[in-house]
Amino acid sequence: MSRRPTLTRERIVEAALYLFWLQGYAGTGLAEILARAKANAGSFYYFFKTKEELLLAVLDLYVRSLMPVVVQPVLTQIADPIERVFGILDFYRRNLIATGCTYGCPIGRLALEIPEEQHRIHKRLADNFDGWTAAVKKCLEQAGDRLPQNTNLETLSKFVLTVMEGGVMQSRAHRAIEPFDASVEHLRSYFQLLIAQRERANLNQPTAADRGFV
Repeated sequence: MSRRPTLTRERIVEAALYLFWLQGYAGTGLAEILARAKANAGSFYYFFKTKEELLLAVLDLYVRSLMPVVVQPVLTQIADPIERVFGILDFYRRNLIATGCTYGCPIGRLALEIPEEQHRIHKRLADNFDGWTAAVKKCLEQAGDRLPQNTNLETLSKFVLTVMEGGVMQSRAHRAIEPFDASVEHLRSYFQLLIAQRERANLNQPTAADRGFV
């Protein structure tokens, strides 16, 4: 069986992914997408009823790409779970530097651009954010014995996302990497404080002898 229809759909989705990232959802016309995908309007409407459906397909692709593109290379190269968090952040730093600080997290940009009444789109955007924070949370869980016992790993992973998104936006605005680096540096200092807090708590825990067990 020919894979041509599937390949045509992939080309349309990948063209839309690139153009939505480059110039925004509203700023990208269907004709531009089709020209980049080397497809015609008939092919588009065979796969998608509307431009919104195409955006949903793009967001699905982002969800599927998170692990192989962003997370798995970090897991392969870095053993320390906390350093893996910073390895994930470094993915965005490298993209900023490679693009002269014009790169923006595509999900963050779309979340700001898409009108709030497009509920299906915002749900899929939230799914992307949730996938990202889940990957970070898993790293934090693996480092659990180095963080205070009462640390809320769910909210901490969301804080890491906030640092990334805020750092990227500021670096894009200033066309400089320093705002991103400063944000990550403060995050690293916060982790160091958390680790030190756990170490102090461990030192202050009574031993078996103190508890009268020996």
